[in-house]
Amino acid sequence: MADGAGDSTGTTTLPLFPLQTVLLPGAHLPLHIFEPRYRQLTVDLVTGTVPDQEFGVIAMRTSLTREVTGLDQVHAIGCTTRLREAKRLPDGRFDVVTTGQQRFRLLDIDSEAAPYLVGTVEWVSDDPLPRGSAEAGARMAEVARGAHRRYCRSAWEHDAWTEPPADTSMADLAYQLAADCLLPMDDRQALLEQTQPLRRLRDVCRLLTRETGFLTTLRAVPAPPAELSALTRPASLN
Repeated sequence: MADGAGDSTGTTTLPLFPLQTVLLPGAHLPLHIFEPRYRQLTVDLVTGTVPDQEFGVIAMRTSLTREVTGLDQVHAIGCTTRLREAKRLPDGRFDVVTTGQQRFRLLDIDSEAAPYLVGTVEWVSDDPLPRGSAEAGARMAEVARGAHRRYCRSAWEHDAWTEPPADTSMADLAYQLAADCLLPMDDRQALLEQTQPLRRLRDVCRLLTRETGFLTTLRAVPAPPAELSALTRPASLN
């Protein structure tokens, strides 16, 4: 397995963890690790064999996929995540918590370099903000924060959610607003792939307004965030 350093073409290699979920930068991702190959990945993360305790999360295109072998089975854009906590269970399984870091585009998959999948990736950055967009960005941020408040008041108890800090950057705000909201996987993937911060804020505002309307019409609320993470904790299918 390569050491994770970038080469002259601007690419690097990362351990890959295909999941039936989309990880956004800054979001926390709890994982229950039971598959032997990903137990080994966790050991390599804990011991520092994997640089920076970081690996890539990539969303599968369909829940019918049982074994990822090619690029056509996963979305092209994923997100790295860094190990924050790891608890080894008596039977060798792990409960871990990771935090999303940086977007990447998956260029190739290697199933031979390590016991787990390894991907060749290139980093994905945001497009520069247009000159003079600060005022429009501030207005859009306030509208998006309002949509987030309305969603959370409809979905959660008053003490089950928090607003992003006031100094959250425009680039990060949409991700933080979407992090604890139950958006469909395709919508989360679209947010991950959007490289224009103002459009990403507009998109998350539209999505949260839509979901609030659903909650209000159906007069139903999802499980509290803490219970939800336990119920929907992603697990390896590989």
